[in-house]
Amino acid sequence: MRAGRARPLRAADMKKDVRILLVGEPRVGKTSLIMSLVSEEFPEEVPPRAEEITIPADVTPERVPTHIVDYSEAEQSDEQLHQEISQANVICIVYAVNNKHSIDKVTSRWIPLINERTDKDSRLPLILVGNKSDLVEYSSMETILPIMNQYTEIETCVECSAKNLKNISELFYYAQKAVLHPTGPLYCPEEKEMKPACIKALTRIFKISDQDNDGTLNDAELNFFQRICFNTPLAPQALEDVKNVVRKHISDGVADSGLTLKGFLFLHTLFIQRGRHETTWTVLRRFGYDDDLDLTPEYLFPLLKIPPDCTTELNHHAYLFLQSTFDKHDLDRDCALSPDELKDLFKVFPYIPWGPDVNNTVCTNERGWITYQGFLSQWTLTTYLDVQRCLEYLGYLGYSILTEQESQASAITVTRDKKIDLQKKQTQRNVFRCNVIGMKNCGKSGVLQALLGRNLMKQKKIRDDHKSYYAINTVYVYGQEKYLLLHDISESEFLTEAEIICDVVCLVYDVSNPKSFEYCARIFKQHFMDSRIPCLIVAAKSDLHEVKQEYSISPTDFCRKHKMPPPQAFTCNTADAPSKDIFVKLTTMAMYPEDHYRDRISRDMGNTDRIENLRKIWVFLKTAFHARLRCMCTCNRCTFCICQNFLNSDLLQSVKNKIFTAVLNRHVTQADLKSSTFWLRASLVLLFCSFGLCYVQSIMNSDDKNYWPYQKQNTFMYILNALNSARNMRYLYMQSYFINICNSCIRVF
Repeated sequence: MRAGRARPLRAADMKKDVRILLVGEPRVGKTSLIMSLVSEEFPEEVPPRAEEITIPADVTPERVPTHIVDYSEAEQSDEQLHQEISQANVICIVYAVNNKHSIDKVTSRWIPLINERTDKDSRLPLILVGNKSDLVEYSSMETILPIMNQYTEIETCVECSAKNLKNISELFYYAQKAVLHPTGPLYCPEEKEMKPACIKALTRIFKISDQDNDGTLNDAELNFFQRICFNTPLAPQALEDVKNVVRKHISDGVADSGLTLKGFLFLHTLFIQRGRHETTWTVLRRFGYDDDLDLTPEYLFPLLKIPPDCTTELNHHAYLFLQSTFDKHDLDRDCALSPDELKDLFKVFPYIPWGPDVNNTVCTNERGWITYQGFLSQWTLTTYLDVQRCLEYLGYLGYSILTEQESQASAITVTRDKKIDLQKKQTQRNVFRCNVIGMKNCGKSGVLQALLGRNLMKQKKIRDDHKSYYAINTVYVYGQEKYLLLHDISESEFLTEAEIICDVVCLVYDVSNPKSFEYCARIFKQHFMDSRIPCLIVAAKSDLHEVKQEYSISPTDFCRKHKMPPPQAFTCNTADAPSKDIFVKLTTMAMYPEDHYRDRISRDMGNTDRIENLRKIWVFLKTAFHARLRCMCTCNRCTFCICQNFLNSDLLQSVKNKIFTAVLNRHVTQADLKSSTFWLRASLVLLFCSFGLCYVQSIMNSDDKNYWPYQKQNTFMYILNALNSARNMRYLYMQSYFINICNSCIRVF
């Protein structure tokens, strides 16, 4: 690993500006140094004190604005000096190499004064500046080195000359570097090793970069690391040179042609010891660390705007990343993460993010280990309920680095407003929330665990302190994989606003408890009777003896009265996994809430209103047909031409579809439209309509076509009779709708 051109750092990665303060004894050349830097020549007349100078960001090597402040003992008080020290980021203590008194004052006055005004744990970096080197032929470094060894806050010492411009630019570069790339947080000079916080941060970086989790960084991983940190790959020979340097100093730094963690840490120790700590800082900041070696809030919590009534989901790229993360830590390839494998995954976290309740929230294998599907489900749950926590977790895993994205916000999809889904009658969501409501001990927990495929026997093994109020798993609806999230709502007299917000409601009552259904009915009337949220009543514990509910009407009559599906019998007391039929139904209702709402509204309409609406539709269709029919006769006026064109027209199919829309959309759900039985019923109805049309055609072929106005009512009566003859057939409830159509047609004609 070798430092190349550093990757441009974001504004949040380092300080926004650098403030350099120059102090020292009078007449050591502080002001001359500043004037020489600005004018690039030695000033003939030097003022007592230079004004504060700001160097623009585009001029400095690190692209950070730099403020240079001069101190004059003659013009400023001690209080002003103390204020300048508190505002400075780095302090340059200037002495004259030809003046021993000014050198002695470095330790006797200036360093103690500065340390008194700063906290012990956050000492300001110091730069010793030996000015007027043009006046002597020797170096002052022999005198300065003991001072540097005594005070660890001293970053470096620079000998320069304001008169001949020697090392002037270097002086301020080192001062800026001491602020942006400080040595203090990284390295302990006394012990000659990196500090624990630095080792911890670099260890996390190594774990993230080790993409195959084999304990070493191979050539491909090293090149990827080099490219994302320094924007340049390493040549094969350069890679080999790096490994040879490590092999030369430590025996276990390279294994199987890959760089081990010890070798990785050794390289960064070597960089720091050789004064190239900006290399280590570039790596640390690329992986989200600040000057205190903490992950920055900008890195962990990137900006993500979520409008009201919108939810958050993981996108395809995020699932691919999580899949690779799972595969990386599933060392035994059993499609499940053991406790040790899960612990290894969370080593890049500052804490263990998942508790024991997770095992009862998602799917696990027979040994209680989280499966691949359970792993993805838990991430889906976290994204839906607390997207900021999900962003934080993805940050710990290094999502933005490994996927080379701006931030982990690119892993999140914000769904559109639910009102738009209702208007368009389709949804783009993949995660649906179902609030499970019912009295205590009515079987809600059983419903949640049944979603995970656990029967009653397995549920009894769950410890009380490991129970979860959530369960999430995949459900297939019409071949599409969707996530159903169940939330157990605690029993209370009134639900809060947060407990009402969901995509579908599951009202659970115990068939063996006579007081159980009353709570479901009361909650429904209070919160959901007039809402557009679909509701499903579940009769839990259906394997037990059913008792009469102490309510004014039975659950079945209650559902019929409020135009809801009938109560769904459910039990988890089975030998195998419980049935998932109710979960498919709940997910379907959540995906198509408008169908459910429309069914309830249409069932509230009386027969008179329904017939009147159909009559208006029929009038509209009749008008449209007469305007668009293509006549196939020479007269183009007779009744025969009109009817014949109607039978042969391409619009016949659209006529059927419009009639079906007028009737079926009010009574048939989206789910029924997908079933084969619905189309069997439709075919039966079309058969009877065909009989009527044949009769119409026979009249048209008769000799006396002038009797058509007289015969038209008899024709529709024939259709009515044909429909009435189906009274003993299976799909009788479709009969009344088409009878109403024919009655409307009679009125129209």
